[in-house]
Amino acid sequence: MAVEPKNPVLSVRDIHVSFGPNHVLKGLDLDAYRGEIIGFVGGSGTGKSVLMRTILGLCQKQAGTIKLFGLDYDQLDDEQRSATDRRTGVLFQHGALFSALTVKENIQMPMREYLSLSQTLMDELAAMKLSLVGLPMDATDKYPSELSGGMIKRASLARALALDPELLFLDEPTSGLDPIGAAEFDELTVSLSRTLGLTVFMVTHDLGSLHAICDRIAVLKDGKVLAIDTLERIEKLDDPWVRSYFGGQRAISAQHALRTGSGMVNARIEG
Repeated sequence: MAVEPKNPVLSVRDIHVSFGPNHVLKGLDLDAYRGEIIGFVGGSGTGKSVLMRTILGLCQKQAGTIKLFGLDYDQLDDEQRSATDRRTGVLFQHGALFSALTVKENIQMPMREYLSLSQTLMDELAAMKLSLVGLPMDATDKYPSELSGGMIKRASLARALALDPELLFLDEPTSGLDPIGAAEFDELTVSLSRTLGLTVFMVTHDLGSLHAICDRIAVLKDGKVLAIDTLERIEKLDDPWVRSYFGGQRAISAQHALRTGSGMVNARIEG
């Protein structure tokens, strides 16, 4: 997909994040462009989710600048921040649905927080979001405990899309899914990105997703982005972790599955 390299939707500069003596992010820089799916990878505990949470304001940074849609988030007043927040959506790693609320009520939470809508209209919008992510209407009044893992992911995605965001954050979206479910979620991500014009920032360790749907991949190492480029170029980096991650048996299996179409999507590559 064509992107707009001069107009990053997300721009991160010189970000530092520490937890006590543990310096996790050490001057990290990153841009994400309109309409792309960018995969963010790194070793366990390197700070992938920390960066996402810092961008969302859930982790405090010690230094650096975060711009969303060209706006310095730290310089915005409350009204501007609220308007900017409405342009983003997030799916957390385990869904993070409210257990005491139904699927419909979960989807309507952002609407209640940011909008002033009638219950009838919110019900219609919730139904539309459910359809968008491929969930049946009979899931509307179910509680999270009554859903399968795959349904929880889709319900959480429906909530993330409740306010029609332009920038979507996905934290390990295929974690815990079987290969078929993961491939279907990848297909859904590509479809939504193309249909809605979404920019997708995806923290993942899923090699299948990286091969199948990502326009670019950012590699986190030693608190900074080691490189950000297409998969083909990332795989050629002379770095021990990159060689091990992208050149191991699981990566080879993912490439084979993509070429043969066995459980992987190929629309992104062909398109």
